[in-house]
Amino acid sequence: MFILVFFVALCLGVGALGGFWTSSSVTTWYVTLRKPSWNPPSWVFAPVWTFLYITMGIAAWIVWKHGSFVGLQAAVFLIQLALNLGWSWLFFFKRSPYWAFIEVMALWVAIAVTNLYFWHVDPLAGLLIVPYLAWVTFASTLNGVVWALNRS
Repeated sequence: MFILVFFVALCLGVGALGGFWTSSSVTTWYVTLRKPSWNPPSWVFAPVWTFLYITMGIAAWIVWKHGSFVGLQAAVFLIQLALNLGWSWLFFFKRSPYWAFIEVMALWVAIAVTNLYFWHVDPLAGLLIVPYLAWVTFASTLNGVVWALNRS
């Protein structure tokens, strides 16, 4: 049970640090950006990300329980967590939708690879990553459109 709590806390901790960087701009700079009509309201992001961080942690724990959270599986999972954090830093703290868009492409690939590794170990672990991949697909598109609408 301790390892489950550790993985969930690790993922939520990454989210909290990203949230700290996000809070520096979300009510100031971000509100000034042009966004598409399908941009979700701000209140949607925190509960969605909380759910996703929890499911990521559970998925990692399932893989760990199988003795497979080693080598490439562990490395790719940790890389995608670092890239996830990096996106918040680039987009909100550095206020760079362009570099965040470039970075989120690498994040998407890392999540997809994580999904494949996890699915191979236990389909439930892979299934738990699917909503994260779907959300980042949506967020990548949104990031790209925000960058395109605000190029100067």
